[in-house]
This record gives sequence, C-alpha cells and structure tokens, in this order.
Amino acid sequence: MEAFVTICKKINFNPFFLPSLGGGRAARPQCPLCPTRPLVTGHQLPWNSGLRTPGNPPPCVPPPAGRRIRASAGRAGSCRAGGSCVRAAGRGGRCRRGGAGMALSPYVQAMQELFRANTRSREFPAHGAKVHSVAWSCCGRRLASGSFDKTASVFLLEKDRLVKENNYRGHGDSVDQLCWHPSNPDLFVTASGDKTIRIWDVRTTKCIATVNTKGENINICWSPDGQTIAVGNKDDVVTFIDAKTHRSKAEEQFKFEVNEISWNNDNNMFFLTNGNGCINILSYPELKPIQSINAHPSNCICIKFDPMGKYFATGSADALVSLWDVDELVCVRCFSRLDWPVRTLSFSHDGKMLASASEDHFIDIAEVETGEKLWEVQCESPTFTVAWHPKRPLLAFACDDKDGKYDSSREAGTVKLFGLPNDS
Repeated sequence: MEAFVTICKKINFNPFFLPSLGGGRAARPQCPLCPTRPLVTGHQLPWNSGLRTPGNPPPCVPPPAGRRIRASAGRAGSCRAGGSCVRAAGRGGRCRRGGAGMALSPYVQAMQELFRANTRSREFPAHGAKVHSVAWSCCGRRLASGSFDKTASVFLLEKDRLVKENNYRGHGDSVDQLCWHPSNPDLFVTASGDKTIRIWDVRTTKCIATVNTKGENINICWSPDGQTIAVGNKDDVVTFIDAKTHRSKAEEQFKFEVNEISWNNDNNMFFLTNGNGCINILSYPELKPIQSINAHPSNCICIKFDPMGKYFATGSADALVSLWDVDELVCVRCFSRLDWPVRTLSFSHDGKMLASASEDHFIDIAEVETGEKLWEVQCESPTFTVAWHPKRPLLAFACDDKDGKYDSSREAGTVKLFGLPNDS
C-alpha cells in the first residue's frame, strides 16, 4: 500500500478519483502501475486496500503469489507481473510488463488463415434508410433486416450473395429490432416505434399477427422454447406475449433504463442490461429478481448468449465488452480494442468467436477463450448491428453508410456480408 501511494504522489495521481465514463468517446487514462494497460473506473485501488468501487473490479496491482482474484463486475481476472492479463484484450488478451507476447493459439492461426482467403465484404441494397437490425433464420438460409424506413426485408443466401426475397410493409414507424423464431425458419417478429409488434411468415409474405403494446418498442427477443416473445419499450416496460395466442402473458415496469433483453439458453432466467451499468437477472416464468450484477462503470448497452450456453457477453458505454460465465455469473474476460460505446455483439455458431462493434470504423473479431484478436473488418462508418451466420464463419452487418453518388446526406440502407472468398 505504501509503495502504491508513493507512486501515486510521484505522478500526481489521485487513486480515489473515479472518472466518469459516459457517452461519446470512452476516455481511459493509463494505469500508473501497468503502463501498457488502460485504466477503467475502479482499477486504481490495490487489491488489499479494502476500498472498492460499486463495480468492484480488480486493480492492476498483482495479488500475492498463489492468490486468485475471481472476476466480478467489469473485471477480467488478475494482472500478474510477467503473467497474462485478459483485461488487456487490446493486446490479444495479454498484459506483459516488458515480457514477450505469447504464441497464437492453433484456433486463432487457423481462423486468421481462413479470413486471409475470405476477407472480402460485399454490400447489398436493402432499404431506403439506415438499417437498425439484422438477424439470420435458425437454418441460415435467410437474413432479415429492419430499417428506419418502417419496413423489414428478407434475403435468401445463395452461394456467396444475398438475393432479396421480399419487403415487408405495415409498420407506421421505424423498425428498431427484429428476431427469428428459434426453431421455425419461416417466422420472424419485428418491434417498432408505432407501439406494435408484428409476426411475419415468409411463406405467405404477410403479417400473421399484430400485437398492440403500450409504448414505442425498441428491443425484442424470442424465448428459446419458442413459446414467448418479450418486447421492451422506451418507457422501460417489458411485455411478455404468448407466441401462439398473441396475447400478453405478463408485463413488468422497471425503475431503471432497460437497454436490451434476453433469455438464457435454458429458458429459466431472463436478463436485462440497464443504464446504471448493471445486469439484472429474473427467474422465468416467475419474473422474480435473482441477482443484479454491477457489470460496467457506465451504461450497459447490449447482451448476447453464446450458442453453447457457456458464456454471455455484454457491451457498454465504457467501450468494453465483458465475457461472463453463465453458471457462476462471474466475469472471466474483457475485450478492450474498441474506443467508442459498444452497440452490438454476436457469437459465432460454435461459440468460439465474438464480434463487437461501435462507432469505431471497424468490427472487432476475437477468440472467446483467450481474447486474442482474430480479425478486424474495416468499415467506413459506425456499425449498428452484427450477426454471425448460424452455420458458417460469415458475418452480416449494417453501418451508417451514406449514398455519396448523388446525395452525401442520404442514407444508403445497405446490408453487408463479410467472409466471402477473395476470388468470388
């Protein structure tokens, strides 16, 4: 502790000053004890000081030999001098003070080789305005997109290109999010600011149900068993709708800002990310509070579960992506290569890759188990949404692109695919 205070005095650093990480570019000062590692709110305090921030993350100060600090709330394991530090994901999951880098894992090498041969991205016209959401059907044959132009589009994947199958009209306001039925490849649902959700059947190209809700809807998800649809609105009300009768089963009003919602893979817990940086967990179907986890020091924006049911990930306004163990509900790793608030996440079909995106002009693709950087998908503008194909290393995404040919302010409304063969 004395050594820590001495260092703080030398560099004029206040260890009890916790900078605010709100919207905009995430400011991350350097840690005084580990210069290669950016500092996040709460990381200033030594592990044995007895002083913890609300997020309770671990410091950069290495713990005594043999002591393992379990991760929690914005932390990603320990940082041992000369050892590994998964918090420093910007360096491939390592924080080595003066040490050499670790060899890449065989999986990382194999995927980098694959992407070198399949590095092409291609865009496809989809809408007349910006695309807010993209999602693959469970079989991977179709890709759906929702847009500010009040419509949804569905594409067929044919070899290495998307062919537009149909455009779905009926909403009176922006389509902010959509998702597919977890096991029926013909059904998808859209959430709109017009205070309705609509269920569509691609076989009939018509809306088979319209459900009125109490507010402007901004997020939606379908339960893993396919029986329930949950939709959240701008008033922080989440409504649970029976997918067969199309009637409301339950409704919950929350006293905090609800950003994104999701069931776990076992269908027995319901997760919400909120504006206080927390993950709120409810039992399902009882909807009783189980736990509230201080995941980030600022707004917790998005959440995704990996297909294997081992992890879930959250993205925050602090520009960090944190990876959590589903069973133990502890954070095992953080990814810090992005500099802007994390808007969107997606796990690959095998659960081994995690794509994350923000206002940075690239999409970060990381190996889940190590935090190693696999690839960067270059973009010309901020990315709104990403979605891995359910069977292939093919990434769909949409950005805030402009149609510069005729009007530099006109939104392009395109959907893009990354992972196409270079010679296609």
